[in-house]
Amino acid sequence: MADRFPVIDIGAFTRRSAGEAERDAVAREIAEACETIGFFAVTGHGVAPHTIADLVEAAYELFDRPMAEKLQVKRPRPEQNRGYIPPGDERLARLRGEETPPDLKELFTIGPFDLPDDPYFSGPGAYPSFAANLWPARPASLRPALEAYWRGLEGVARTLCRIYERALDLPANFFEAKTDRHISQLRIMHYPPPREPPMPGQLRAGAHSDLGMMTLLYSDNDVGGLEVMDRAGNWVRVPRMEGAFTVNLGDLMMRWTNDRWRSTLHRVVNPPGISDAISRRLSIGMFFIPNYDAVVASLDRTSPPLYAPSTVAEYRTARFASTASQAAE
Repeated sequence: MADRFPVIDIGAFTRRSAGEAERDAVAREIAEACETIGFFAVTGHGVAPHTIADLVEAAYELFDRPMAEKLQVKRPRPEQNRGYIPPGDERLARLRGEETPPDLKELFTIGPFDLPDDPYFSGPGAYPSFAANLWPARPASLRPALEAYWRGLEGVARTLCRIYERALDLPANFFEAKTDRHISQLRIMHYPPPREPPMPGQLRAGAHSDLGMMTLLYSDNDVGGLEVMDRAGNWVRVPRMEGAFTVNLGDLMMRWTNDRWRSTLHRVVNPPGISDAISRRLSIGMFFIPNYDAVVASLDRTSPPLYAPSTVAEYRTARFASTASQAAE
């Protein structure tokens, strides 16, 4: 799929010297990718390589800690996407109403931090969007690495929002007012080498589409990696590209564009061999989600809306909670 997978340099939006023609060209490339596949890779994003490398190193240290230690910061409730999520606790295929065995992964996840003293972040409507983060005692390097990575990827997401505005002929800063208090999540997904054959229908991550506005993903290995469904219904491999982030649209962006842009079904497949040490991998995803009270309504003025207007919180909270194994047990 490498020859068909869009790889787009967004440097025209990170360099002050870039002209309008350059930016228009990038916006057209992004629009085409969003309309045809809903997935693309970005280079020229400006995130320093050491920011990625530091988090990868700290993440492996975390997942190598004893299980009892990791469970000290276990996710408190299914709807709280915070802390450690052990193997067996998530089934992403539930997002599309499908029951499968648990996903073959473990995770650690955080949300926004350094929040101002404001009722928006602490009042009744703020839960679970601004639930407190849970930080393990070790490794000590994890928290600063996560926070630095968050800030870097937040910058990439905001750059992409500006590109989307141009691609969709929207006013400048249209998305700024809807994402200035965003409720994004940063999830580190660890896929250990398999120790036994998977159960029927069991994958590293079941087939699903993402719930938010967009996802920005870095993976350090593609043995047993990401696949996306094309328009013909075929599963095709997403190539890993050093220094690039894979971007895919989420359901909210598809609703905003009245299905003009695609939120594509994707999954993480099992490696070909059992106990294949080279199949151990990390995926680090920022799931960029607008403000919880932002209203998502069709931007299409030429066709009837396919979806009723909804706030972000109304749409996503119940759907995400359904992926937790304990929610139905």
